Amino acid sequence: MNSEARRLAFPFPAIVGQEEMRQALLIAAVDPGIGGVLVFGDRGTGKSTTIRALAALLPEQQVILGCPYGCDPAAPQGLCAVCEPPDPAHGHERVKPKTAKVPVPVVDLPLGVTEDRVVGALNLERALAHGEKAFEPGLLARANRGFLYIDEVNLLEDHIVDLLLDVAASGENLVEREGLSVRHPARFVLVGSGNPEEGELRPQLLDRFGLSVEVTTPEDLETRIEVVRRRDSFERDPSGFCAAWAKEDDKLRRRLVSARKKLNDVEVSEAAYRRAATLCIALGTDGLRGELTLVRAARALAALDGKKAVTDDHLRRIAPSALRHRLRRDPLDEAGSAVRVDRALEEVFAA
Repeated sequence: MNSEARRLAFPFPAIVGQEEMRQALLIAAVDPGIGGVLVFGDRGTGKSTTIRALAALLPEQQVILGCPYGCDPAAPQGLCAVCEPPDPAHGHERVKPKTAKVPVPVVDLPLGVTEDRVVGALNLERALAHGEKAFEPGLLARANRGFLYIDEVNLLEDHIVDLLLDVAASGENLVEREGLSVRHPARFVLVGSGNPEEGELRPQLLDRFGLSVEVTTPEDLETRIEVVRRRDSFERDPSGFCAAWAKEDDKLRRRLVSARKKLNDVEVSEAAYRRAATLCIALGTDGLRGELTLVRAARALAALDGKKAVTDDHLRRIAPSALRHRLRRDPLDEAGSAVRVDRALEEVFAA
């Protein structure tokens, strides 16, 4: 791959197939509170390409200039200690911060990473040179308001995965060590990918991801040819290929921005709540996280479709991604989780 291809992201609308993965990532972009996306499947099926394509698709975001966490100037309640405005009650004048537009960050979390590298730690250089107890932000700080991507998440140490899921759920990173006590915003979409043949995630960790999708190598001849043709075109002329897809890129970007604005206005009827609960009961999912995620994801999908209310169609389309990884193992049922969800959908929505 040439240097220009490495610099430019493959256009999201140009990705062939993998509709479920694309849908799940778009939903997470509309509502980052969904809880992240887990992508399991064969190697070479476009998992990392799709994630980076989505980040490049999103419009640049406003940040407070000089903030190590990329704080949002439009959200004064979620600012870090550096950006928090002074209190006028103490005689301090409020000054409007300088801002800048930056791309949405995509931070890779490598296997074997240490906890200090993830959460941040004491800046040893400043401590030794100046005797200062200064905080060195970690990967969670860089990922704030963006995506934290873990390839081969099933091979990551359990305590690191636990830590990431806790921070993703709370939206804050608290570091108390080596005489430091630092709290900073860490709101990101956690995206994990992996090959199930190399090991599975623990069930309690699976349940913490909002959506789970399965990707497979396409078996249709024409689809495979089109994948190779587009990738080859991109690598030979990245700028030209991206320019050819710029109109579709912009169209999808406007759709995403519109969905974010309309999200809170999308209605969920009593019937939709009942459908979601009935489906989860039929599948025997533990707890209520399944229903909550299903309803929330269906609302985001409705916003993407430009609809004012969640319909049965939205629930059916997102149910496999929201529920398949929450099913208990049934020794009497050899069917896979996807088959069990499809079977339950037919039973519930036929009623």
